[in-house]
Amino acid sequence: MTFIIRQVTLQEIALPLREPFRISSGTVQERRILLVRLEDVDGMVAWGECVAGEAPNYSPETVDTCRHAIRAWLAPLLMGDPIADPALVTPRFDAAVRGHRMAKAALEMPVWALAAERLHESLATRIGGARARIDVGISLGIQASPEVLATKVAAARAAGYNRVKVKIAPGADLQFVAAARAAIGTKIPLSVDANAAYRLEDADHLAQLDSYGLAMIEQPLEPEDLRRHAELQQRLATPICLDESITSPARAEDALAMGSARIVNIKPGRVGGFSAARAIHDVCADQGVPVWCGGMLESGIGRAYNVALASLPNFSLPGDLSPSARYWERDIVQPEWTMDGDGTVEVPRNRPGIGVTVDVDRVDDLTVAREEVQA
Repeated sequence: MTFIIRQVTLQEIALPLREPFRISSGTVQERRILLVRLEDVDGMVAWGECVAGEAPNYSPETVDTCRHAIRAWLAPLLMGDPIADPALVTPRFDAAVRGHRMAKAALEMPVWALAAERLHESLATRIGGARARIDVGISLGIQASPEVLATKVAAARAAGYNRVKVKIAPGADLQFVAAARAAIGTKIPLSVDANAAYRLEDADHLAQLDSYGLAMIEQPLEPEDLRRHAELQQRLATPICLDESITSPARAEDALAMGSARIVNIKPGRVGGFSAARAIHDVCADQGVPVWCGGMLESGIGRAYNVALASLPNFSLPGDLSPSARYWERDIVQPEWTMDGDGTVEVPRNRPGIGVTVDVDRVDDLTVAREEVQA
C-alpha cells in the first residue's frame, strides 16, 4: 500500500467548554483547536487534531507555533512523495526538523488513520491495539473549595468512572485530597496531578499525600528534571507518574533507569504521534511499568486517536477518556463518544479509520481561521 498526500488543510476552531478547566498553570474556558485535514491523490480524507494549547504554560508549543511549523516545514515534507508505511513519517520529519512534537503528531496520526481507511480497517487494528473496551477515568480541575471538589468527585463516582484524578497546586492540595478521598471512598482509585507545580523542597509536604492511598501523583516537579523526580520517588510511598517529562522513547528509558517514576502517562499528541507513543509503550512494557493515556481537552477527533492508542496491551490503567458530554455541549464528531454504565468506552474496531464521522458543517461553523497547503 502506497499513497501520496496532495493537500493539507488547517482549520482552527473555537470550542467552548461546558465549564472552565483549571490546572496549576492556568485556566481554559474555550479551546482553540487546530484541526488538520489530509487528502490524498485519490481523494481519500483523514482528520487529525493538534493538542497544543493557546499559551506555552503546559508545553513550549502553542496553536500558533504548531500552525507555523506545519505550514512552513512539516506539511511540505509530507506531501508529494509516496508513503509506503505510516511508521516512516516520523523519521522523515525528524531528519529535517528538531522538536515540534505536537505539530508532528498532528500530521503523523492522521496518516495512520488514512492508511487504515484505505485498508478498510480500524485505526486501533492498524496500530496493533487488542482491547475492545477501555476503562475510563475522569480528570477534575482545581476547584474553588474542597467542598465543591467533593461534590464533583461524588458525582463522578455515581456516573461510574473507574478512576478519579484531581488537579492540585500549592495551597490547593492536602485539604482538597482529603475531601476527594472522603467523597470517593476506598474502592475507586484516586490520583492527583500537579502539572509540575512543586519543587523537591516540598518533599515533606508531598509525603503527607501518602496517607490517602493514592494510585499516583502525576508530574510533581519540573518536566526536565528526572534526577529530582528520582530523589522525590525515594521519599514517597505513592508512585510517581511522569507525563510532561516523557517526550521520547529515550527519555522514557532514562526516567525508568533512574527510578524517576513507576507509572507513565503517554499522550500521542504530545510525544510526536503513534510511532513514538508505541515505542514508549514498548519500553515501559519491557520494564514492567504500567502506562495509561491522558487527555489534552481534545475534541472527539483527538479522542479517537487516544482511544485507539489505549487499546494497546500495556495500557492497563484507566485513561482520561471521558465522554464528549463531559467537556462539550456538542462535539464535532458523530456519534459522540459515550461511556457505558460500567465505566468503559468502546473501541470502534468494526469501523474503518478513527471510528467516528467528522461533522464537517459544525467544524465549518466553529472555524475562525483556515488555510490550505498544496503539494
